[in-house]
Amino acid sequence: MTRLFDDTGAATATTIVEAGPCFVTQIRTLATDGYEAVQLGFEQVRSNKLTRPERGHLKDGVPPVKTLREVPVTDADELSVGERIDVGMLVAGERVDVVGQSKGKGFAGVIKRHGFHGGPKTHGQSDRWRAPGSIGSGTTPGRVMKGMRMAGHMGDERVTVLNLEVLRVDPERNLIALRGAIPGPRGGLIMIKKRQVEL
Repeated sequence: MTRLFDDTGAATATTIVEAGPCFVTQIRTLATDGYEAVQLGFEQVRSNKLTRPERGHLKDGVPPVKTLREVPVTDADELSVGERIDVGMLVAGERVDVVGQSKGKGFAGVIKRHGFHGGPKTHGQSDRWRAPGSIGSGTTPGRVMKGMRMAGHMGDERVTVLNLEVLRVDPERNLIALRGAIPGPRGGLIMIKKRQVEL
């Protein structure tokens, strides 16, 4: 993350993302696979970094890539294997959704994980400041209900941040600047989706 200054001198929190180039590595059609999707490859590597099955899968005019992801499409006929997709399809001012894997926080208590306020600090309370308190009643229903907010594993889950503005596009270096923060650690893998036009 960094910041960008506009013409008035106002600073904007910004995330710089290396977006592409991606290559179409496989096209799935209704006739052959039962659904329509496109498999994209990202991050070119030397071919000796891939296994023989991976090299065989990418042989049809596709450079060796480290990461493969499949995305559903409705116009698969307009794409061809080996086609390059880069940041040229985005323009400044456009809105996008960003999907990523959030940072893992490990085992977290209810205050950190769910924002509980904790117990009272006085009136005989000695060691329950950050405890969750009661998690259920007695006879009825006689069990803990599903979805009860409790301590547990926090983070490391798929997160989608909606409606981020594209501030700048640098096609030469395949960089885009997005307003605000995106999920995941520095250097993490994300997916950028163009927002569907709502009529």
